[in-house]
Amino acid sequence: MKKNSLIVAETPEELAGALGLGDAEAQEWRVQHALFERFAKAVDESGLPHAEIARRAGSSRPRVTAILNGNLDNVSTDLLVRLLGAIGYRVEVSVSRMEPAA
Repeated sequence: MKKNSLIVAETPEELAGALGLGDAEAQEWRVQHALFERFAKAVDESGLPHAEIARRAGSSRPRVTAILNGNLDNVSTDLLVRLLGAIGYRVEVSVSRMEPAA
């Protein structure tokens, strides 16, 4: 019987590497995590109830609550952008060229 191992990672890159995934997945996770962190902070600052945020974004209160509890399974970047927009935030994108790996 194979034993499950606990994976501890502090960054999306570390997690992607531990799971044998590539840079593209790590990039996606980094963007999603940044949006999540900003959304959580914005909700805290806004004082709005989860139900109101969900109504404004066309989502559900349980989904908003799950996201705020860190459950990002099946949560798209689009949804995080829409949630931020629902509470008065605009998301701006910056793209830069990565240095090739040595």
